[in-house]
Amino acid sequence: MRLLRPAALAAAVLVLAGCNAEDVRPPGRSSIDVDTPALVKLKRQTDVADCAPGTGTGAGLPDLTLPCLGGGPEVDLSTLRGPLVLNLWASNCGPCRVEMPAIQEFHERYGDRVGVLGVDYQDPQPAAALELAERSGVTYPLVADPGGDLNANAPVPVIRGIPVFVFVTADGEVSTVPGGIDSADELVELAQQHGIAL
Repeated sequence: MRLLRPAALAAAVLVLAGCNAEDVRPPGRSSIDVDTPALVKLKRQTDVADCAPGTGTGAGLPDLTLPCLGGGPEVDLSTLRGPLVLNLWASNCGPCRVEMPAIQEFHERYGDRVGVLGVDYQDPQPAAALELAERSGVTYPLVADPGGDLNANAPVPVIRGIPVFVFVTADGEVSTVPGGIDSADELVELAQQHGIAL
């Protein structure tokens, strides 16, 4: 039996599936829309802050632009300055739901000195994500990464599960640690361990 070459196999799959090359998205690109009119309306019912573009360069984060969850300006991560705490979460993640109020408390205490940005990560349900943010009292801005583009995008390593924290120091050094905290004090301790002065 003769085996098909990868290109021939891909073409055969497209033909059999009734698709053409224009219908196929590159890996990592998501078809999930995170700023539909319904999501914009839902976000207005929350206290989530609007996303704001960064003001610098060389913050240490990847050159990756993510859409604002529920509408608003896109955010190029490479323009964000530290000190900064990114939290990767999703609406279907139990530990994420538990730690969101603690992150909000951290934001209320230190938000004037340390930026906080939530990343709704590989979440197929942006409406559920906004509903969770509202229930949790979240006021820090939220971007979305439905396709998981941040994963293994240097200096961010392979993400094996969420929640995850990405800490960016004032000098632009980046470190990534598992989440799952229970209190704002735990987040304070983690942030300090990873070079963020409070």
